Amino acid sequence: MHRATQEGRVSLIAAALLLGVLYAGSTLVTPLYPLYQREFGLSDLTVTLVYATYVIGNLAALLAFGRISDQAGRRFVSLVVLAVAVASTLLFLFAVHPALLFVARGASGLAIGVGAATAWIAELHRAADKAPASRLAAAVNLAGLAAGVLIAGLLAQFAPWPLRTVFVAYLAVLVVTAALAGRTRETVDAPVRSRAALSFAPRIGIPADLRVAFVAPAVTAFATFALLGFYAALLPNLLANSMNIRSPALSGAIVAELFVASTITVIATPMLAARTAMFAGLSLLPPSLALLLWAQADGSIALLISTTALCGLASALGFRGSLQEIDRIAPDDQRAELLSAYLLCCYSGNSLPAVGIAVLSRRIHRTPLGRCGFRGRFRDACVHRAGMCAG
Repeated sequence: MHRATQEGRVSLIAAALLLGVLYAGSTLVTPLYPLYQREFGLSDLTVTLVYATYVIGNLAALLAFGRISDQAGRRFVSLVVLAVAVASTLLFLFAVHPALLFVARGASGLAIGVGAATAWIAELHRAADKAPASRLAAAVNLAGLAAGVLIAGLLAQFAPWPLRTVFVAYLAVLVVTAALAGRTRETVDAPVRSRAALSFAPRIGIPADLRVAFVAPAVTAFATFALLGFYAALLPNLLANSMNIRSPALSGAIVAELFVASTITVIATPMLAARTAMFAGLSLLPPSLALLLWAQADGSIALLISTTALCGLASALGFRGSLQEIDRIAPDDQRAELLSAYLLCCYSGNSLPAVGIAVLSRRIHRTPLGRCGFRGRFRDACVHRAGMCAG
C-alpha cells in the first residue's frame, strides 16, 4: 500500500511537471519579441500577430483534439504533445525567416491546447474531492508561465546568442520531461490505439437553460485573458517605446511578476467562493487598467511594477472564479461541451484585444499631426509621451 501511494505521488508530481514545462514554453518568446523585431525588421502589428498565432493552435487543439487523450490515453497523448513542443522549439531555434515564427508559435499553442496533462493531474489525485487537484493545476500552470518568461529574459540578457540559448535549454528540459512522462502511470482504461476508432468531432455547446448563467463567467474569462494577452504580447514593446527600457531581463521579470502574483493568489484563497472570486477579479480590472495607463503616460517603472501585482491579483481571481463557476453549473453529462465553450472565450480574449490594440495603435500612429485633434502642449505631450502622432 505504501509503495502504491508513493508511486501515485511520484506520478502526480511528474504530471504536474509536464503541465508546468508545457506552459513555460508558451512564454519563452515574450521577452524576445523586441529582439525578433530588430532581427527581422518587423512592425508592432506583425509581432502581435505572431503572438496571436498561438491562439490559433489552441483553437485547433480544442476543436480537433480535445477528446483524444480520453480515448488514446494520457501518457501516449502527452508524449505526442511533447514531440510537438520539441518541433516548435526547433523552429524557433533555427528561425531564419519571420514565417517560421508564425509556424512555431502555432505549434506551441497546439501542444498546450490538447489539455491532457490537466486531466491527468485530476485523475492521479487520489482524493474524491478534486478541488485541490484543480488548484494544483492552476498554480502549476501559472508558475510555469512565470518561470518561462523569467528564465527567457535572463538568458536573452546575459547569455550568448539571445535568440538561441533559451531554446537549447528548453529542448533539454523537454527531453527530461518526456522521460518522466513515459514512466508515469496511465489512468485511462483500455486506451484506443487505432486511428479509425478515434473521434475528432468537437464538443462545444451551451445548454439552453444555462445560457444566462454562462454569460458572467464567459465575460469574466474574456476580460481576464485580454489583460494577460496584453502583458504577454505588448509589454516588452511598451517598455521599449514608452519608457525607453530595452532589457529582456526586466521585461521578462515584470511579466513573471504578473504570473507569480496570480500563483500566490490561487494558493492563498482556497476558501473563497467561486462567484465572490469572479466578481472581485472583474471589479479589479478597471482600476488595474487605469493604473497601467497612468504608468505608461508617466513613464514610471515603479508604478508599473505595483500595477502588475494588482493585475496578477485581478487575473487570478477572475480566472479561478469563472472556471469554478463553470464547474459548478455544468451538468455531468455536458461538462466537456460547456468547458470547451468557456475555453473558447479564454482563447479569444487572449488574442483578439491585443491584435485590436496593435491595429488601432498603428492607425493612430499614421494620423497626421494636424488631424489628430490635439493642440499645443497636449499635442506635444502626445508626441513626447506616447509617440501616437506622426508629423
